[in-house]
Order: sequence, then C-alpha cells, then structure tokens
Amino acid sequence: MGLFERYLSLWVGIAIVVGIALGSVVPDAFAVIASVEYAHVNLVIALLIWLMIYPMMVQIDFSSLKDVGKKPKGLVLTLVINWLIKPFTMALLGWLFFKGIFADWVDPETATEYIAGMILLGVAPCTAMVFVWSQLTKGDANYTLVQVSINDVIMIFAFAPIAGVLLGVSDIHVPWDTLLLSVVLYVLIPLVAGAITRKKLDKADDHSHLNRFLATMKPWSIVGLLATVILLFGFQSETILQKPQAIVLIAIPLLIQTYGIFAIAYFMAKKMKLPHNVAAPACMIGTSNFFELAVAVAISLFGLHSGAALATVVGVLVEVPVMLSLVWFANRTRHWFA
Repeated sequence: MGLFERYLSLWVGIAIVVGIALGSVVPDAFAVIASVEYAHVNLVIALLIWLMIYPMMVQIDFSSLKDVGKKPKGLVLTLVINWLIKPFTMALLGWLFFKGIFADWVDPETATEYIAGMILLGVAPCTAMVFVWSQLTKGDANYTLVQVSINDVIMIFAFAPIAGVLLGVSDIHVPWDTLLLSVVLYVLIPLVAGAITRKKLDKADDHSHLNRFLATMKPWSIVGLLATVILLFGFQSETILQKPQAIVLIAIPLLIQTYGIFAIAYFMAKKMKLPHNVAAPACMIGTSNFFELAVAVAISLFGLHSGAALATVVGVLVEVPVMLSLVWFANRTRHWFA
C-alpha cells in the first residue's frame, strides 16, 4: 500500500477534525453546499463520490467472469457471506444496540437512522480495497478479480431489494425511487463507465495505458474521499459537538460485526478445506464494506445531516485499522490451511 492507503484512518481522522472545525466556524458555507441538490441527491457530494468510485470500477476486468467456474467453493463462500449472512447480522446488531443496549443514550429517531446507516454498510460488499487485502495476504490475484466482478454484477440487482427489505423491517420508510436511483447513479453508471474506459485504454492488452491512467486517478480518488468526509462532518458538526459519544456508540457494533463476520467466514473456509490464497481474500471480501456506496445512498435517502450518513462515515474510520489487523491474523494462521 502507498502512504495514503496505509494511513487512511489517520487522514480520515484529520478530515473529521477539519470538517467539525469548519462546520462550527463557517456554518453558512456548508448550508449553501447542502442546498445544491436535485431529486434528493446533493450534487457536490455526488461528484466527490463519483471521483472515488469511478477509478475503482476501471480496475474491474469483466473478462475474468469466464473463469467463474474455477475454484467454485471460495466463490460460494463469499456470496453466502455477502448476501445471505452479513446484511442480516448488521441489521440485527443495529437493533440490539440502538433499540436495546444504547436505547437510553440515543433518542429513538436518531437510533433508527444509525440502524439505517449500518444496514446500508452491511448490504454493500467491498469493491476496491479488497485488491489491497488480497495482495497483503498473498491471495490469488486472478481469483480475487473474479470474486469482485461477480459481486459487482450481483450488487446491481440485489442491493436495492435487500436494503429495502431490511430498512422496511427496521420500521424505516423506504423511498424506493430514491433507492433505485442511487443504485443507478453509484453502481450501474460508474460500472459501465469503468468498463468502457478500461476497454478503450487497454486495447493492446498490455495494461500500460490503463496503469498510467489508474496511477493518475488514484490521488484524486483519495481527495474525493477526504473531501466527502470533511463535508459530512461539517454538516454534522453541531450534532457531534453536542453528542461526541455518537462516534463511539456507532463504532462498537461495527467492530463487532466486522470481527464476527470474519470469524464466521474464516471458520467456514477452513471447514471447506480451501487453500489459503483463496480463503484469505474470500473472507476479506465478505468482511469489508463498499463504504463509498453506503455513504452516497445514506445521503440520498436520509439527507446530509442524518444519523444514517454519520453511521456510514464512521464505517470509513474503523474499516482500515480493523482490516489490517485481520490481514495480520490471516498471515499468522496461514499454516491452518492447505
């Protein structure tokens, strides 16, 4: 990993402090940015999130789908974790903590929004950072590519229905038109744009033009992420300064979810007798989140100042250090696998 990826949590932490400070000093500027929206989508945030997501989508090589039949057990493991277990355990933990354990510390409306943000994180499996986790665990790079490609295709069709069902179960009004629009804006269009860009840049199939383009876009992707965090925490500054414990309360169930899902996936991978270079990335894909998508959808559905948006951004804060600890664990337990 480069400097930015290795210390991403530090940069996000700094961006959070900057956002809260600016939101307190120049609240009118943030109010103007918040007013720039169309069809419940904030155009400034949408542009920044596109800046994050688009380079990730260019990395996806859909020609790898022809290898989907190879090593099917690892693929089955990831799909089961991503779409049949993880979204539902996240919703359950949200309910357990914010309707139960933390009920006396959070008002019911805010608690419901926190749960919504957690659900959106749980329904969005990771797309880009998985390549980093796979590399750090000496995973099978081609297999990881197949996994991510399959998950992105499934996400187009499964994200909205599963999110809608779980949000409905959590007694949250689901504006289906906004949810479907978010999937089109933040998954389908970037995915198609990324595929077209990759095809045009990689005509010679030597990856030289493609790699130069990705190297150029990478810093802008990080800028998009940090600028989004600054804006989100600027919008939330008043709430956070009044209730600083909100960050800690949200982080606790997210940490339990992440470590718990990894434990389930790793146990299943060992029982399925997967080789380590397949088991490790498969478990990483099932554990980490596509937080950029979750942030964008939370803003579209609940607004910039919502608890749902705050919950998804806390997901950014905890993601990298937790995943690095799991990389360390996976590497230390390599001898458990064939």
